[in-house]
Amino acid sequence: MRFSVVHTTRYRYDTPVHLEPHTFRLCPRQDGAQRVLRYALEISPAPAGRAEGLDQDGNVITQAWFTGAVEELSAHSEFEVETLRENPFDFLLAASDRALPVSYPESLGAYLRPDSSGEVQRFAQALADEAGGNTVPFLTALTQRLNASIRQVVRRDGAPLAPEQTLRGEGSCRDLAVLFCAACRAAGVAARFVSGYERESVRQDSAEMHAWAEVYLHGGGWRGFDPSRGLAVAASHVPVAAAADPLLAAPVTGTYRGSARAEMTFEIHM
Repeated sequence: MRFSVVHTTRYRYDTPVHLEPHTFRLCPRQDGAQRVLRYALEISPAPAGRAEGLDQDGNVITQAWFTGAVEELSAHSEFEVETLRENPFDFLLAASDRALPVSYPESLGAYLRPDSSGEVQRFAQALADEAGGNTVPFLTALTQRLNASIRQVVRRDGAPLAPEQTLRGEGSCRDLAVLFCAACRAAGVAARFVSGYERESVRQDSAEMHAWAEVYLHGGGWRGFDPSRGLAVAASHVPVAAAADPLLAAPVTGTYRGSARAEMTFEIHM
């Protein structure tokens, strides 16, 4: 499946500010499930310097730094990708991963660190018991349960809610993704937050970026699950950035010096 996306984010300040260095995570991931055919990023005002690289999770990033006072910052990205994975379960699960908790090397510790309350841990344990302690049935049940039981709302900005808060009733796609990760970690499955695009989200009148989760399974690598849609991720999703901490997968991060109030707007076209 091919996607062409144009995404513009603007920050307007009511008085001039001095921008500290910013990090942009807007380039789609390229791996065995996705091929980037074209990508360009235009930043305005033109940075004094910029550097392309990979962050600690292997995400493609652009780091930019600026001089002088500004009243607006914009990032305009355009890309075309081809998604390749039609079957989200096209892997042979290692025998050691079939039962919970999964055994992992220490290098994956950041994706296993508990970040939830006893409420979330009890919820995860109950689902694990319903799934007979089996990994893939647990992941499938968790995806579908959150989709069915959490009322979905739109929150255009702000950090994700604490997982126990979302568990009590409602949340945005990023809130559900954080809750999914917390439940997975409570059950002994390595999980991380993913930011990107999804077919239905960008076809809406007010197009949005989307968030979901990935879990690490020996034999499958990182595999996506989207509780907002109630499904395992295949060709309809375009991952851009992933991290144990959702703030490290944000499309744009940075600060400014000054007393101005900032207003953020964005437009996404597909």
